This record gives sequence, structure tokens and C-alpha cells, in this order.
Amino acid sequence: MPDLLLELRSEEIPARMQRKAAGDLRKMLTDGLVEAGLTYEAAREYWTPRRQTLDIRGLTARSKDISEEIKGPSTSAPEQAVQGFLRKAGLSSIAEAHVHSDPKKGDFYVAHISKPGRAAEEIIAELVPGIIRNFPWPKSMRWGPASAKPGSLRWVRPLQSILCTFGPETEEPVVVDFEIDGIRSGNITYGHRFHAPDAITVRRFDDYVSKLEAAKVVLDADRRKEIILADARNLAFANGLDLVEDEGLLEEVSGLVEWPVVLMGEFEEAFLAIPAEVIRLTIRANQKCFVTRPQGFDDALSNRFILTANIEARDGGKEIAHGNGKVVRARLSDALYFWTTDQGDLPDLRELEASAEKFGLDLKKPLDQRMARLDHLGVTFHAKLGTQGERVERIARLAEELAPIIGADPALARRAAVLAKADLTTEVVGEFPELQGAMGRKYALLQGEHASVAAAAEEHYKPQGPSDRVPSDPVSVAVALADKLDTLVGFWAIDEKPTGSKDPYALRRAALGVVRLVLDNETPVSLLSIVAKHRRIIEDQIDRRHAEEQVKLGGDYVSARAHAGDGKSGDRDLLAFFHDRLKVYLRDQGARHDLIDAVLATGSRPISPLEGEMSAKPTEGGAVPPSSQRQVPPSALPGISPTRGEIGQSSNDDLLQIVRRVEALGSFLDTEDGKNLLAGTKRAANILAAEEKKKTVVAETVESALLREDAEKSLFAAVNQAEKQAGEAIQNDNFSAALLALSVLREPVDSFFEHVLVNDEDQAVRANRLALLARIRAATGQVADFSKIAG
Repeated sequence: MPDLLLELRSEEIPARMQRKAAGDLRKMLTDGLVEAGLTYEAAREYWTPRRQTLDIRGLTARSKDISEEIKGPSTSAPEQAVQGFLRKAGLSSIAEAHVHSDPKKGDFYVAHISKPGRAAEEIIAELVPGIIRNFPWPKSMRWGPASAKPGSLRWVRPLQSILCTFGPETEEPVVVDFEIDGIRSGNITYGHRFHAPDAITVRRFDDYVSKLEAAKVVLDADRRKEIILADARNLAFANGLDLVEDEGLLEEVSGLVEWPVVLMGEFEEAFLAIPAEVIRLTIRANQKCFVTRPQGFDDALSNRFILTANIEARDGGKEIAHGNGKVVRARLSDALYFWTTDQGDLPDLRELEASAEKFGLDLKKPLDQRMARLDHLGVTFHAKLGTQGERVERIARLAEELAPIIGADPALARRAAVLAKADLTTEVVGEFPELQGAMGRKYALLQGEHASVAAAAEEHYKPQGPSDRVPSDPVSVAVALADKLDTLVGFWAIDEKPTGSKDPYALRRAALGVVRLVLDNETPVSLLSIVAKHRRIIEDQIDRRHAEEQVKLGGDYVSARAHAGDGKSGDRDLLAFFHDRLKVYLRDQGARHDLIDAVLATGSRPISPLEGEMSAKPTEGGAVPPSSQRQVPPSALPGISPTRGEIGQSSNDDLLQIVRRVEALGSFLDTEDGKNLLAGTKRAANILAAEEKKKTVVAETVESALLREDAEKSLFAAVNQAEKQAGEAIQNDNFSAALLALSVLREPVDSFFEHVLVNDEDQAVRANRLALLARIRAATGQVADFSKIAG
């Protein structure tokens, strides 16, 4: 089977674009080949800074001949339909069509289409120019005299040559000939820009790779990464150091060189007074170099760094290392200035006194000064949600309220929240925004803050994704929750919610962060009350700002809240958003989706333990009047309190409680009692649903006088006991005990369905037995809606 080799060689492609571009090239070409009727055995892409290469093995030499019939309209169809058929079939006149007959439909036209197969070279020559012209580079350019012409070729960097050969291993491959904007395909490539700039003639992939290697080009990006990493480790070890590995930097550096040569540079030890994070970022961001540390020291850095050159210098790289060292020293001088400046006093302290008084700040401390400046400058967080200062004020208040729930000191939580954003105005964070939080922690420790306050300055941003670490210090947890809840409640208050794939404010990530903070720290938090109270605070701030704007404009004051909509509805919508994120998280952890839905369904709407029952007492004649139908309040039943035991909206705003229910339910349903009770409960629910659909009357309460069979008497007694015990267990958040209490219903339920006919001829008895089934549904419904569970 023939193989195809394609290389698109250009000037240096930005490292961040190379991997995706190679994948796009493979997909676009292989999809086009398959669509044209060719098949292939394997395809692999390669890339270097100057070339995108594709190796396709086992490509068929020719597409198959195609014969097909296209059915057309009746021979008596109007002319418009006939013309549409001709266009579809590609016929020039109806005379080219055939007439077929059908006993039922009569005569109709059929086009017999025969398409001969095409040579693979022809298909490739047609596909590749179109792919090159329509390639999805994030950014592209035009170049040379041709760039002045409309429709001229665009590429990420000037395209210099195209190599395209095709043929089997046993024969001499041919050049697939095509041209695009004056660049004609061939079998010529070029090696390293400096070491081997001469032309290289290529036959197929194997000799292509070997000839490039001889010309100082390592084609495989993963192999370049391995070379860089191994040589960097060895060089560091030879100097008594350890390499500080960085996968992202390694990926980038491998895209900057075709022939990696690892060297070591150095800078003055005086710069080691700068925090390690700042040194690492300075050297990484500006010079794309790796830092090292003394062997056995995880927190300290050395004054040596590792760089990767793209050339084997005659002096062994001494001049290259020296030049990089000069640039690194200049960058570190800037970083040292930023670091020392942040620890000094600001020049405008008098202007910051009002902000300092508002937040209880000590202007003798550098970080307090930066927080005062953040508020004084009025830095906008969001046009509708006010300034960063207003946001810090909200977060501090919320963190202080959450602290007792989490087990944190409220004063420490407030202090941590006040200082959490202070480093945003520091010089270091201005230069390296990715160090926000980390620098706040360092500056807080330098000015003698409590360790928990300093930790919260960094950790309140966490977790920032599903694999990020979750803080465990109570102060950090309080501030992190307050920060994320303020973001979510704020954007819900102004109706800026995620839509489809769009989430510009990362609200899904914030909600997942709340979920992980609550679950990992086993924090019972009633979200609805917190959300509602915080929403009102945000609305007050919005309303106050709106009033000030109206006064400035000289108009009449109109409350912004008049246009804000139903706040409570927004709170419930936000709770549903938390539930969605919780579902995603639990499913990723391996929880059954039906169990999650079953537990959440118990709080999706207010449900009484006799949910949906149409209840009434029988009259003297045995009939039950429909007019007496009503629901029974949960407080009227044993073991169910209207607060904790009631299965309503409030019971499902505690994410930790939901998870414990899911876990307990999963363990219970793995037992034989659980499986049988599930079957019996679903049977009861199905019978009730069918009868309710027929508007059959269900008694208000179970009348013991109407219980005739021993099985229904036993079930009634068991339900009373189980319902009470389960309700008490739920009040104590012991869902395993609640399900254990319900498990005693298994045998009575089985016996009931075996010996008792629910649809008795006596209407009063039937209504009473349906009420008994409703009690089963209500008892199990205290934990979950069993009707949503599979099985």
C-alpha cells in the first residue's frame, strides 16, 4: 500500500500554535481523503518550529468506481419538479434519465450515475492547496509582492516550501504535483537553518527522518522534550543541583528549537533575596529558562539556571550562556526593585486615611496601605457590581458570618478577607499577575499577620479547577467560600448567568469551588438563607449607586430594584445551578446519576409525607366525597418536624447533606433489603400514580377500623414505626440510620402485595389501602424519591 509524506516548511511558527496546528492538518487531510473515497491504515503528525509534517501509511492508490441510482419524480410531474431532479442528479436533459415502472406508483424517472474512481495523486493534489488556503491559524499573515493582490495566500509565517511524495515501499515514490501562490510541491526539504541550510532530496518518510536528523533537525517534538529534560537533569546533577521541572515550559521550549543543546547560566547570589516564585517567573517568562535548586532543598533556589539553545556553538555555548545571564540579571534587578518597593510606605498615605478607617486598617503596615489604596482608587470590579473596595467589604462581612459555621475565628476571617485582595496593587503582582495571592501571603507574613490570615490571602482563590487543592484551614475556607459566593450571587443579581458554552466570568468554576469546599471540609451550609441575605446586601449597594447617579443627573430617584425581578426566584435558580455542578462532581466521582436525581427530587418542590394524596373520610354509605380532598401538613405526622424533617426546598440547600443521602442510599440499595424495598416502593408508587391519574379518591388518613387483613395491619404498624424512626434519624442527619429504619418495611410490603387486593370492591376500603400505599411512598420519600431510581 502506498504512503503519503507531506511537509509544509515555513519561517518559525510560535510554539504555542504548533501542536494544535499539526493535529488540525492531520484531521483536515485525512477527513478529505476519506470523503473522496480513499482509506488509510495510520496517520501521524510531526512538527518543529519551521515545519508541519504528516505521515500517512497504507493509503489506497485509487478511489473505488461508484454506481448509484437517484430516484426522481413521476413522469407526469410538473416541469419544476423535473428540473429540480436534473439539478440534483447532474443531468443536462431528461433524455439522459431512465424510466422505471411501479405497479402502485406508475412510471417515474431514475438517474443511473456512474462515477469512475480517481487516482490518489489527483485527489491529494486537489485537497492540499484548499487545506493550505483555509487553514485555521489563530493568526496569519501575508508576505512578499503577492500580498498586495486580493485573495493572496495567508499562513502563520511565510511559507517557503512544500514537500509531497506518494508511493509504496517497493517502488520509487512520485511527487504529487501542485502549486499554490508560486510555491510548487516537490521532494526537497532543508535542514537546520545554520548547521545544514542546503537542500535535501527525500523519497519517503523513513529516509526523510534520518536525513533531517543528519541535518541537525529532531522531527519528533516528544523526543526533543525527552532530550531537553534528560540533558537538563544531568547538567544540574553534575553541578550538585536539582532541576526544577516545569512541564509547560518544557512544551514551549521544545517548540523553539529543532536541535536542542542544553547549557547552564548563572546570576549573582544577591538576587536570591527575592522570593523563589518571583525568580522562577522572571526567568521563565522572559528567557524561557529552567531554574535549579540545591540538592535536598525543596524551597530554596540556586543562582544557576538551565537554558536551551538551538545551535552547537564552537565555544561550547559559553557566549550564549553569558548573554542569557546578562538579560536574566537585568530582569532580576527589576524584580528586586518591585519586591523592595512593595515593603515600603506609599507616598500618598494621607489620602488613604478614609479608606483605612472604613476597613480598620493600620497604615503603618505595607499591605494595609495597599488595601487602602485599592479602595481609594475605586478600581472597578464590574460596572454593575461596583468597585473592588465594595466587593472586599461584602466578602469580609460574609466571611465573618460564615466563620462560626466552619469553625473559624470571625475576627481572623474578617481580617483575612480585608487583606485578601490587597496584593492586587503591589508592584510584583502588577508585573506577574499569576502571583496574586502568593505574594499576598508573603507580604502578610512579613508584616506579622496571623498564619491563618496569611494563608487565606493565597488560598482563598482555591480550588480553581477539579484537580486543584482544596484549602483546609478554617479561615481560608471561610474567605474562599465568601469570595466565590459573592461572585455567584452578584452575577445572578444582575442576571449575568452562564449561557450554553459561554461563561466569561467562570461562574461554573466558582460553583464547583463552593461544592468542593463544602464537601472536602464536611461543612454543613444552608445555602438559600446565605444567598438570600447576601443578595439583599448587593441589591442595597446597587440601589445606592443608582440613586447617586440619578441625583448627579438631576433626575428623580427611581429604585434600581424596580427592574431587578424576583430575587427569591433568582435564589432558587442559583441553588439549581449548585445542584447541576454537584451532579457533575458526583458523577465524576463515580456516583450513580439516578441516585443523585432521586435525592435532589425530594427538594425540588415542597413535598409533604402524604404528597399527592387525595384524602377524605368515608361517609356512612362508604363513599368518599371528592370535595374533601386536601394535603396533610408534615407537622401532623409522627416523627416529621416542619423544619428539618420536612422534605422541602430547605432540605436540599445543604450540599453535604445531599451527598450523605446519596452515599447512604447507594449502600442501602446494594443490600437485599434495599433491592426488595425499592421494588415494593416503586410498585406502591406506580399503583398510586395510576389511581391518581384516574382521579380515584385516596383517604386522608389510614383508618385502622378499615384494615381487614393481617398483612395490611402489619404494614400499617411497620410504617408508623419506620416513619417515626426515620424522621428522628434525619433530624440528626443520620441517613444510614433512616434507611435502616425503613428497611423493616421490606417484609410487610412484600406480604401486603402478596395477600391484599388494593382495588377492593368496597370504595372506603380501597381508599384506605391507597392511603396506606401513600404512607409507604411518604416514608421512603423522606430520604429520596424512589420512583427515580433504576431497577
